[in-house]
Amino acid sequence: MEARQAKIERKTKETDIVVEMTVDGQGSYDIDTGSGFLDHMLSHLGKHSRIDLVVKAKGDLEVDDHHTVEDVGICMGNCLADSLGNKKGIARYGNSSLPMEDALANVAVDLSGRAFCSYNADFHTEKIGDFDVECIEEFLRSFSGAGKLNLHVNVPYGTNSHHMAEAIFKALGQALCQAVKIVSEDIPSTKGTL
Repeated sequence: MEARQAKIERKTKETDIVVEMTVDGQGSYDIDTGSGFLDHMLSHLGKHSRIDLVVKAKGDLEVDDHHTVEDVGICMGNCLADSLGNKKGIARYGNSSLPMEDALANVAVDLSGRAFCSYNADFHTEKIGDFDVECIEEFLRSFSGAGKLNLHVNVPYGTNSHHMAEAIFKALGQALCQAVKIVSEDIPSTKGTL
């Protein structure tokens, strides 16, 4: 089977990003975005998805994290879509209900070729360290849009913002791990294409 991997480079006036992804990996990661919290979350995503992930980003963090987070999400989504090609044989769907101490995150994905993100998480703080909590949703929307996947994220409860965010990224990793697995020899759709 051909290796399912991709490399994306994106350079704008706001960011300079390189992402490498190997879907059939071991969950190794090498992350450096300039944002410690984003690095921490992407490390969880790589580890729990078992997708090998390299993310190198330089962005206008002196403004805020927004452009870097958004563009990293775009690059990672593009990489995932490119890695999966025509998606022949994949499970397509994945979901995870993941506890992180006081918080629970429920994440479901459909690698459908159609982008949609439903995000329902009520954080109690505006920041985690110096990271804007609203950037979590921004990453997920950018990732699902560029990756052309359905992504549903629900956090029914939680009090600690760090735990809530970590539960989301770990659950997303677990869901992706299921969805990208090769389970058959055909396209998982009655349309014959995804």
